[in-house]
Amino acid sequence: MSRRMASTETSVKYERMGIDDGYIDKQFRKRPVKIPWKSIVMAVVLCIFGSALLTVGALLVSGKIDANYHDRFWPVMVLGVILFLPGFYHIRIALYAYKGYEGFSYDDIPDYDD
Repeated sequence: MSRRMASTETSVKYERMGIDDGYIDKQFRKRPVKIPWKSIVMAVVLCIFGSALLTVGALLVSGKIDANYHDRFWPVMVLGVILFLPGFYHIRIALYAYKGYEGFSYDDIPDYDD
């Protein structure tokens, strides 16, 4: 195995960079927070309707609603879950962003104001 001797002279010439590094202060400022109100209202509506359908499904299965409507249990429960889950998820993100928890922002909620 051969060893290389480290040379003290290099052929690379270094020079100091100028003061202007291509960045400006404006690009590091935070943008004003834009709250997606339409999306939050839609999430609340989805959560309310989903909760109502899940409640009706629970009443169907428990027998509090007449047994004539027992065949509607699965469609009501599936629709309730489909409405409730995204509504609750987006409400949770909006609440955590409002409280200022790290990792949550209003940018995580889709905006329909295009």
